[in-house]
Amino acid sequence: MGSRVANEAHRRLSHYLPRLFGYAVSLIRDDDQARDLVQDCALRALKARSVPTDEAAYRAWLFAILRNAAIDARRRRRGHVVPIEPDVPAGPVWGFDDSTIATVTIRQALRRLSDEAREVIALVDIAGFSYAETASLLGVPAGTVMSRVSRARQMLLDVIARSSVRPLKLRQRS
Repeated sequence: MGSRVANEAHRRLSHYLPRLFGYAVSLIRDDDQARDLVQDCALRALKARSVPTDEAAYRAWLFAILRNAAIDARRRRRGHVVPIEPDVPAGPVWGFDDSTIATVTIRQALRRLSDEAREVIALVDIAGFSYAETASLLGVPAGTVMSRVSRARQMLLDVIARSSVRPLKLRQRS
């Protein structure tokens, strides 16, 4: 691969790395293992002889590579219990704003969902795939994706509602 071609391949891939990482975390539930999955995905993509030229197809291809790598990793770990540690920031919590608390709450709730529910939310709501694109990636009809997303979103809301996180009520000033 020529230097110019390699640089273009790296640039194109690097654009998707944050979303790939978010998807990997949702699949594997561990930041370190997610980084490994993204690295594996990137290596596979950069070594591929045939790469989609259409940007939407390229994005779907990358996520399919990552999904397959996650399935392979899950198979290798089958029977090995991985403890789930809450994604709680170190240090005093009073320095965080509402968006940080919301992010932590959603991450913790996502970890409590089934693999299927977490994956469909990650593809549609986090990675931004359309229902049709998600259906193609998962090999199911678009209607099935729509149903799964609806159920998964409701499960997520239920998990959050059962959590210990409650909105603060502002005191009325007299």
